[in-house]
This record gives sequence, structure tokens and C-alpha cells, in this order.
Amino acid sequence: MFQSLSDRLTKVVGKLTGRGRITEDNVRTTVRQIRMALLEADVALPVAKALVDRVLERALGEEVAASLNPGQVFVKIVNDELVTVLGGTVSPLAARGRPGVVLLVGLQGAGKTTTAAKIAELLGKRDRDRVCLVSTDIYRPAAREQLATLAEQLSVRCLVPDSDDPVAIATEALATARHEGFRWLIVDTAGRLHVDAELMAEVASIYSAVDPDETLFVVDAMAGQDAVNSARVFHDRLALTGAVLTKADGDARGGVALSVREVTGVPIRLLGTGERLDALEPFVPERMASRILGMGDVVGLVETVERAVDRDQAERMAAKVKRGRALSLEDFRTQLEQIQSMGGLAGLVDKLPGVPAGALAQANVDERQIRHQIALIDSMTPGERRNPSVIDGSRKRRIAAGAGSSVQAVNRLLKQHKTLAKTMKRAARAGGLERLLAGGIGGAPGRRGRMGR
Repeated sequence: MFQSLSDRLTKVVGKLTGRGRITEDNVRTTVRQIRMALLEADVALPVAKALVDRVLERALGEEVAASLNPGQVFVKIVNDELVTVLGGTVSPLAARGRPGVVLLVGLQGAGKTTTAAKIAELLGKRDRDRVCLVSTDIYRPAAREQLATLAEQLSVRCLVPDSDDPVAIATEALATARHEGFRWLIVDTAGRLHVDAELMAEVASIYSAVDPDETLFVVDAMAGQDAVNSARVFHDRLALTGAVLTKADGDARGGVALSVREVTGVPIRLLGTGERLDALEPFVPERMASRILGMGDVVGLVETVERAVDRDQAERMAAKVKRGRALSLEDFRTQLEQIQSMGGLAGLVDKLPGVPAGALAQANVDERQIRHQIALIDSMTPGERRNPSVIDGSRKRRIAAGAGSSVQAVNRLLKQHKTLAKTMKRAARAGGLERLLAGGIGGAPGRRGRMGR
């Protein structure tokens, strides 16, 4: 998300960075280009206009004129205004009593059911017995079964009241959650259009029945401005407390994220960054603004690594290499999985400061190779994974056939594993092995054409 907008804004504001003096013409030209970049990113026209007007007013004032480095001050102004548009400081989910009720509403296909499970994972990290889920969607086939399946994967409770009335389902679920002492009740609702009077009346009745602590509008990052208008109508009817932006790992232009707060007054609270049930994180406007302007998100990167890396496993691997034992393909697979759990290479590169958006695409790196490499390792026998030196020509052909790949791909995987093993041995001798492993170095895939398909 924001790749195109980030490319444009980074280039635009970069022209003023480092200048000892900027003129009014420089500022007006730059602000006009910022406005065009925002509109091309599908930001609502009133939002784009308000943002650039504030930037222009501040940039032509004493704040820039009196600065020793006006170019950098201008960039700070743009960053500050992006933070304001994105919502400023956002608070975590909170509850007035027990259970705290989180009600999810939104349009069809926005990802409410998966988001309900992700929120359960987020709230239940310390104690999964504290969280329960319930679906009031009686319209979409197997909607309640889907939520029950996701709850089972998370080992959390999914309540299934014996009723076909959405309001009765929600009411009974709340009574059960209170009786059994749950800390949180997450209520999933059916997708509905804001112009559907009957369904809007239904969700308003559910809202009144459960009196939620948090009412979150789930919005697809790839949706157009109509989704923002829908959020405004939902807010007028239900008093939303925030929004959840889903599918932010896709190629969305990001206009919804930059519009929803300004248009509705409702901040984005959570950000869905992938398909995994742990791919949900708090939305922090300051970090997102920095990423849009190509300044990275170091804090977010550190948090991502800390969530994904198993410290005990890293220490065991470090001790293994220090004792002179070779790094196995099983260890190599673990590193590859860590990269995947951190959002892939794209998710990591996006948070690195000074790395322009789209750098991964320009480097022609194919992230599918991580999955292909894992498939090749899975096609091996346990003995081959522990001792790759036994893999001869006939074994390579069998491994390639089992993974639907080629012998050349097997050769590249073995070569990459060998290189990584040597790197870790050198790091062990230098005393930096733990840091190397904690970074989830894995076997970052190479360029297309060299790594195979």
C-alpha cells in the first residue's frame, strides 16, 4: 500500500531537501505536485485540498523562512500534516466493563470475519480463555462455520446460539459471555450496504442490544471513495469508535487510509497486513506517515522481528553452530519461515529508512522463491535435510519432481544453504551469531532468472 504515493511524494519533497533557501514559487509548485499525487492515490478531493492548504500556509510562514534548513522543515511540515490526516495519536482497544464488546460492521467482502479472528488473536495473546467470538451473519452461506473454524485454529471459544435472529444471537452471546466471565466478546455482523435500510436497521438493533465498547468499521484498503462515504453513514447511525483497514499488504493506492479520518472523524485503529491470523497490528499514524515519505519505520521493524523470532530457537541454533555442527536444511527452512512471518521481504524493506517504495520490485526479486524453497526442503527425507551432502543426482531429480520444480532449482537451494552455513560459522567466530539469527536472515531469494521459477 502507498507505493505509488510514496514514490511520488518522496521525489517531490526530495527536490527541496537540503536547500539553503526556497522561494514561494518552489513551495507552490511542490504543493501543487503533492495535491496531484494525493488525488492520483484516490484521496478524497476535500481531504487533499485541506491537507495541501495547511502545508502551504505553514510553508509560506515564518516557520520555514526563519529556518537554517528550510528544505528539511518543509518535509517535517508535510510529515506533520500527514500524521494529522491519518489520525494523530490513536488509543488501543479499551473496555468499560466485563466483557468488553467489540462490534464489527462494514461492507460485504471487506474481511470482517477474518478480522474478528485476528482481533481475538490480538486480545487473547496472554490468555485465550478471556476471549470469545460470535457471528450474527445469517445470510452468507457458512459464515458462522467459517468463524468457528478460525476460532478453533486460535483455540478460542466461538459461541453458537440456537437462533436465526441476529439480534437474539448477539443478546444471548452477551449473556453467555457475562455468565462465563469472558474478558472480551467480539461480534461479527453481516456485510451490508449503507443504502440498505432494512439491514442498517438490523445492525442498529444489534448495536443497541450489546452496547459495544468498540464499534469498528472494517474497510478494504483497495476500496474506492464510496467506502469512505459508507463509513460516514455507518458512523451517523452507530457512533463508530474507529476503523480497521484490511488488505494493506496489497497494491492499494491508500486513498481510503488518508480519507477515512478526515471525512468521518473516526481514526484507523488497526491495520491488517496479511492473511495470517497474527497479521494485525495497531495503526500508528506517525510511523505510517514516515513510511509514506520514504523515512521508514524502524520501531515497527524491530517489533515485527521481535514478534516473529523465537529467541529460544535462535539461541539453540547459535549454540549448535558454535559447537561446530553444520547448519541443516531444517534450520534453513526455519529461517525462511521467519521471513514469511515478518511479512516477506516486501514487509521488511518497506520499514527500512532510506529505501524507496518499490525498491524490491526494481531489484527484480521474486518473493515466491521463499515458498518454492520451502517446498523443495519439504520434498526431502529427514536424513537429506540433516545431511545435505548425501543428495546426489538421482535424489535431486526425485526432490525436484516432488516439489514440482527443477533440478537447477535444487542446485541453487543447496548452494544458497552452503553459503549461509559458511556465513554463520564466520559470525560465530566473530561473536555476532545471535544478532544474525535474530534478524531472521534466512535465505533471501535472489533475482528472477537466477533463482528459478
